[in-house]
Amino acid sequence: MAQKEKVYQITLIPGDGIGPEVTSAARKVLAAAGVVIDWEMVDAGAGAINKHGTTLPDETIESIRKNKVALKGPLTTPIGEGFKSVNVQLRKTLDLYANIRPVRSALGITFQHKPIDLVIFRENTEDLYAGLEYEIAPGVTQSLKIITEKASTRIARAAFEWARQNKRKMVHAVHKANIMKKSDGLFLDCVRKVAKEYPEIAYKEIIVDNCAMQMVMRPDQFDVVVLGNLYGDIISDLAAGLVGGLGVVPGANIGDEVAIFESVHGSAPDIAGKGVANPIATILSANMMLRHIGEGKAADRIQAALVLFLAERKHLTPDLGGRATTDELVDGLIEKIKMLR
Repeated sequence: MAQKEKVYQITLIPGDGIGPEVTSAARKVLAAAGVVIDWEMVDAGAGAINKHGTTLPDETIESIRKNKVALKGPLTTPIGEGFKSVNVQLRKTLDLYANIRPVRSALGITFQHKPIDLVIFRENTEDLYAGLEYEIAPGVTQSLKIITEKASTRIARAAFEWARQNKRKMVHAVHKANIMKKSDGLFLDCVRKVAKEYPEIAYKEIIVDNCAMQMVMRPDQFDVVVLGNLYGDIISDLAAGLVGGLGVVPGANIGDEVAIFESVHGSAPDIAGKGVANPIATILSANMMLRHIGEGKAADRIQAALVLFLAERKHLTPDLGGRATTDELVDGLIEKIKMLR
């Protein structure tokens, strides 16, 4: 008797701007790799307002909670209209405490001589992004930096556990505890305690400003990096710039129950509908999703096909120095996937 084909049910948020184009491209690539997915399409972002009256409908949250896994395109939050950031709402509502960004130059696009292969674990729920700001007097404002033992410990454990599972050798903790002795000091104390549970993994600490310089000068020294929310936001974009920009770097927001996979670039409304959007970051994010659901072989094939495809320097979109359309890039990548079967 033939084995029944496995079908995954996954939530899809197409997003705004170029979101529908790049998520459609990712869907085609996953299908070409032989992964069968029943996509449950839901709305979020600016495009959801006319239909639902909100940027984050309840049914979207319910779908993600039910399916446990989602692929998301970039979202636009209207400015100055009282709407909260949809991305921040998703992270807080679903407790997606770990933002994970792999940064690799092995894809064939880099400005460095030595290969870069590092993974950033950014705490996703607190720090200055807690949004606790006040005007305490005319012309004087205050923003509260919230660091907790719970959040610091679990992002540290997520980083070390991933390092162990993926046979990584070192974890760097990034901080500014020389100045913020209480808040960043607590973060460091939590990471140190977790590090003792993983004696096979080397552990180092680095001040955030030195980290920025070192990542530009010698990025190959970094393996796994764990940071708070603000430092993680800045350092992860810096790292992306070393390998070609946000258009080639994937991302995931993961909690204990739910995971959302997404590219970290914006919705690029200026090129929406023109057919020239670069879908690689979304494809790579979808590839992270495949590993998360246990489809590692298909993910390996897509990754290998991307390396071959980018090495040829053909069919690249304008942001990568080429003249290809989104469809031409996807077709070229799918050809490579079929070659590797």
